[in-house]
Amino acid sequence: MKTIDSIPISKISRATKLVSTGAKVGVNYLKYYGDKMVNSKEDAKERLNQNNAEDIYDSLKKLKGSALKVAQMLSMEKSILPKAYVEKFSLSQFSVPPLSPPLVIKTFKKYFGKHPEDLFDTFNATSVNAASIGQVHLAEKDGKKFAVKIQYPGVAESIASDLALVKPIAIKMFNIKGKDSDKYFKEVENKLTEETNYLLEIEQSKAVVEACKHIPNLEFPNYYEELSSERIITMDYMKGEHLSEFVAHNTDQNISNQLGQALWDFYMYQIHKLRKVHADPHPGNFLISEEGKLIALDFGCMKEIPESFYVPYFELAKKESLEDETFFTKKLYELEILREDDTKEEIAFFSAMFHDLLSLFTQPFHSETFDFSNPDFFNQVAEMGQRYSKSTELRNMNGNRGSKHFIYINRTFFGLYNLMFDLKAENVKINNFINL
Repeated sequence: MKTIDSIPISKISRATKLVSTGAKVGVNYLKYYGDKMVNSKEDAKERLNQNNAEDIYDSLKKLKGSALKVAQMLSMEKSILPKAYVEKFSLSQFSVPPLSPPLVIKTFKKYFGKHPEDLFDTFNATSVNAASIGQVHLAEKDGKKFAVKIQYPGVAESIASDLALVKPIAIKMFNIKGKDSDKYFKEVENKLTEETNYLLEIEQSKAVVEACKHIPNLEFPNYYEELSSERIITMDYMKGEHLSEFVAHNTDQNISNQLGQALWDFYMYQIHKLRKVHADPHPGNFLISEEGKLIALDFGCMKEIPESFYVPYFELAKKESLEDETFFTKKLYELEILREDDTKEEIAFFSAMFHDLLSLFTQPFHSETFDFSNPDFFNQVAEMGQRYSKSTELRNMNGNRGSKHFIYINRTFFGLYNLMFDLKAENVKINNFINL
């Protein structure tokens, strides 16, 4: 894969890159208008999406950082974005152009004050894995293998300016209106800022490992503070295959079920026991070992779940809550889905909308076991997402709905459900975490 010798760091250079991408998108639309005059509208729209996805991703992968992280987050929203965007943005999960070896050495020296070979016996300056915020290198010391994650230069300093550039796109895509909409962007900014603090990530990683190491068929690397810094993390090298690569060839249903149960138990234990969860469940953060165990990586994005959100959120996951209109409405207000200044039309619309969404989305919690290999459930989720994304009635209302905590909790569940479906896990015990 072609490497990158420099990354735009200043606000002006990053903005210029995005503006030039906007111009390319404009040209694509001009082509689309001509295309649909001689071809079917559906085919023309598909080509437009493919061209736009290609140009936008090409820009974001060179910028890296928050801009690329947003693309990674959107790639998990399979029911919102067109397929072309999901496929292209999914590459940001574990496959983006890495920094060139000379830039890696320069960056390492800047962050650590030493050459990598002053710390390790050997250090491979060619990356083995590159993602949105950092890339991973192999190193050895005293006969032991390590994975060294190095943050891209300028990422931490450009978070606020990057989000300011993508904010107008997000507002339009998610129909965000209202004077208090900034709370959502501030939540994302705070989480991205935490993700660039590698000392915090080490602290969080060690806490998760200690709390969850007893869960069957789950493994973690160890982390080494003395070989780490605010922008560099050194951990055990874990041998395994990316989850997305594993599921492409796996035919052993027992292994699928074992991995699915481990993944589900891991998340339910964090959510219900720790009240703090790994809120970045995409395939690039999980490996499958040769022994068929799940290896969990990268705990930079951890979301604390306050009691005031946890209680009503999971009360609405109960089937009886959905059948009690008075109780259901009360919880919608507690979760800020309904607002005191809503009109009767808005109350009726959003009550019905969220009743539909929750009735479907909480199905796994309504039985002792659930079959995540069943495509019907996921097809219904996708169909409902597409239906509401195209709703003109929703577009005319204030889409600024829900507590800020929904952003990362919903992201966690969307990502978890997609991983469970990728694994094709059957007969998963939903409340198994209680006995762990």
